[in-house]
Amino acid sequence: MSQKISLEDIQTRVSAIYTETQKRVIGQDILIRNILIALFSGGHILLEGVPGLAKTLTVETISQTLGLHSARIQFTPDLLPGDLTGGQMYNQAESKFYTNKGPIFTNFLLADEINRAPAKVQSALLEAMQERQVTIGGETFTLPTPFIVLATQNPIEQEGTYPLPEAQLDRFLLKTLVDYPTRTEEIEIMKRMNSGVLGEIHQILSCEEIISIQQIITEQVHVDEKIYEYVANIVLATRNSRQFGYIKGEDYIDFGASPRASIALIKTAKVLAVFDGRSYVTPEDIQSVVYDVLRHRIGRTFEAIGQDIGVDQIIREILENIVVV
Repeated sequence: MSQKISLEDIQTRVSAIYTETQKRVIGQDILIRNILIALFSGGHILLEGVPGLAKTLTVETISQTLGLHSARIQFTPDLLPGDLTGGQMYNQAESKFYTNKGPIFTNFLLADEINRAPAKVQSALLEAMQERQVTIGGETFTLPTPFIVLATQNPIEQEGTYPLPEAQLDRFLLKTLVDYPTRTEEIEIMKRMNSGVLGEIHQILSCEEIISIQQIITEQVHVDEKIYEYVANIVLATRNSRQFGYIKGEDYIDFGASPRASIALIKTAKVLAVFDGRSYVTPEDIQSVVYDVLRHRIGRTFEAIGQDIGVDQIIREILENIVVV
């Protein structure tokens, strides 16, 4: 990288990324924020929402502001692992095999409707997410850096799907609910699409600068001991709610979050602190990311499902019972 980036400069650059993205995407501030949090945390994100909410457009636009390559693959029941990772092809003219890399070799991979592909394909993707490498024909290839998977699933259409097991869901740093636009945003969307004019997107960061920012966040953002204790109490309350005064949790929680959740809360809160121009994490940072971090890591009992008690409600009630140290 040609010059050093300060914490203040990171805040300015992130603000510029928002500005550039909003030239094409109306609203969806939380979606944009969480994609950037996942990127700078070195994690992956699961997006849940109905079709038509600009998930693909948002991913493509953000990747342009970062000068990164993006690819989209539609997951279907007949998809094979090789369709994702690639495979070996035989060149008859040269009488030898050569490696044909699949769409996974990109920076931003949009895995559309991940729950429509069979377990073998899901497993191949999740292995690549964890190892950041792919084996083709006995040869191992490292995936590009940075590498982020943005997987989508439709909460409405569940027929013919292959739900992700809890152990695989845990691999995602965040799960974000992509909501409908507001009335004002919907009107602005119609006006912009009717005009046919889309703003030109300018690159804000380079690949080298992204890696540098990841290192700065890891090394220069302070986490106080009380923040560690606060996070530990939140996550432990998902496993033993009675210990923290959340009696109803025993009836609502089937299984709690793993230590990955604690790590994810600290990682994402550090990124959020930098977005706010700070070099330290506050309890408010934790509270701002806790729903997206825990949403897919808590299992509900049949009683909770029967009473229509959502995971977000459980998380909210846990927070109400945890004292900020």
